[in-house]
Amino acid sequence: MNVTEKILSEHFVSGEKTPGAPVAIKIDQTLTQDATGTMAYLEFEALGKEKVETELSVSYIDHNTAQMGPNNMNDHLYLRSVTGRFGIKCSLPGNGICHQVHMERFGKPGKTLLGSDSHTPTGGGLGMLAMGAGGLDVALAMAGKPFTIKWPKVIGVKLTGSLPEWVAAKDVILKLLSILTTKGNVGCVVEYFGPGVASLSVPQRATITNMGAELGVTTSLFPSDDRTKEFLEAQGRGKDFKELLPDMNASYDRVIEIDLSTLEPLAAMSPSPDNIKKISEVEGTKVHQVIIGSCTNSSYRDLTLAAALLRGRRVHPDVSFLVAPGSRQVLQMIDRDGSLSTFITAGARILESACGPCIGQGLSPAEGTVSVRTFNRNFSGRTGTPNDTVFLTSPETAVMAAICGEIVDPRKQDVIKYPKVEEPERYDVDDWLIVPPPRRKPEIFRASTIGRPPENEPLPENIKGEILIKLGDKITTDHIMPAGAFLKFRSNIPKYAEFVFNCFSEEGKPTFAQRALNAKAEGRHGVILAGLSYGQGSSREHAAICPMYLGVKVVMALSFERIHTANLINFGILPLVIGSPEDKEKLEKAESLEIKGLPEQLKKSSAIEVLTDKGEKITLSHALTEREVEIVLAGGIMNLFKKTEQ
Repeated sequence: MNVTEKILSEHFVSGEKTPGAPVAIKIDQTLTQDATGTMAYLEFEALGKEKVETELSVSYIDHNTAQMGPNNMNDHLYLRSVTGRFGIKCSLPGNGICHQVHMERFGKPGKTLLGSDSHTPTGGGLGMLAMGAGGLDVALAMAGKPFTIKWPKVIGVKLTGSLPEWVAAKDVILKLLSILTTKGNVGCVVEYFGPGVASLSVPQRATITNMGAELGVTTSLFPSDDRTKEFLEAQGRGKDFKELLPDMNASYDRVIEIDLSTLEPLAAMSPSPDNIKKISEVEGTKVHQVIIGSCTNSSYRDLTLAAALLRGRRVHPDVSFLVAPGSRQVLQMIDRDGSLSTFITAGARILESACGPCIGQGLSPAEGTVSVRTFNRNFSGRTGTPNDTVFLTSPETAVMAAICGEIVDPRKQDVIKYPKVEEPERYDVDDWLIVPPPRRKPEIFRASTIGRPPENEPLPENIKGEILIKLGDKITTDHIMPAGAFLKFRSNIPKYAEFVFNCFSEEGKPTFAQRALNAKAEGRHGVILAGLSYGQGSSREHAAICPMYLGVKVVMALSFERIHTANLINFGILPLVIGSPEDKEKLEKAESLEIKGLPEQLKKSSAIEVLTDKGEKITLSHALTEREVEIVLAGGIMNLFKKTEQ
């Protein structure tokens, strides 16, 4: 077996071990972050459990740390109290980004991890089967319920050689994105193997598995080997090590070979992480902002390497240069080794150990300028600047741009030598900002800005649908539910729902929310029409909750992404697959549609008959399991849970 099969088999609960067939697996650990966690814990409360039933559950406060108005602090106090109530550890603001901290302090090879954040696969750098999911799925896992996925196809990425100077782990995943792209990989796991694996440290592996989320796969992972053992021992957690390697005759559904020694510096260009260019092709591009940070590239190794390149130098006067350490551990260590002083002397602005600008929380670039970031996503407008231009690169490439004021191919200059950076034999460990649950259960703090999960009614017998919006390919959850300054409304669904598809609003015309509520008031059901790869990006379940609140019952698309599909089903919205571009064109000409006898159609077959107002009969399809059909018909998994638990 390969490593993926070994972990899945060890955690197997039920199902069929055939690619594409649903299987239920046991979840060992969960993580949440504050932007998705507040709703996840409200949902957990609604389940009526007395405590969590996982081996470990951790709540991280790392997203909404900017406190303009009381909303975010209200959420934080709620999270602090509710986690104490139910036996959950809480990582307080300032302790760091969830994925970085979890890898440092809690990740264990061979364990399953479910997180309410799409970049949870970062844990795959430690040999975990770490997966992103909606908050409701995480709440159910905390309640001891198994998590259902489709038994995956495993794409084996065979690594040979080792990285040359000026080429980084970021370039490995950018190379893979250039091969697999961001769409068409649903139901797959990427597993790295081969002799080149040993040349990569755990932080380097974590960069690769983190940004594997952009591939749209279930997760990515590395084996657990001597490098894993070194990292865990350096973190004072040697007892957590477990060797986990693929068998000698392990097979994969597809094998991609990457010779690390042949790679070169790369960049992902706006508006998508798979729009890959060689740095040599874009050198000379003027740059006005450079940011090093995010859960992808904010490790101690990343920052000490960046500092070594800057030592004795200053950033270009036209460049705003910012550094965000990924965790308090990293911040303390770069302070003690002098790297922090180097950054400050070079002209860097030091940000707190949090997600910050990666999710649009400030530091939007100026109009018409280029921002170079070591982040994982560059969806259009994600920075907070419309029509922004963002290059995603390695820390090495980013620092050289900060020094020179433009994109440069670092291999072509001989002034700055590539530094040798070693992993520390011992990391500083100071966990006092990770609060364990108290002995006495606290009262749960509830402020006026924190609502309740909205309720939904069962799926109607007949859909009288109004097509509220017509969209193209690669619609992300950022398009559906904006992040940045809007995140503070996540605990207030009626308010947050006002901004569904806000990016497509036209001045002087009704918003999507207004159109949806009008249709709902008049007894019509909301329908969304989209193209390929609908629901890319974040795991934010609000991209399903808020449309559900507005009366959306059906989403029709040429294809869907995994996490968003699960979220739609969990909240009683039916995802239907359009069979061809020609059928999508027919639907685009329509303004409304009917689906008669929908419950019976769903139970009977995968084919669903739709009649448009233009008289066109179109056959759509669904890939729901019997259980998922039951969930959608009930109006969501919470309705079904309450029914079965009575």
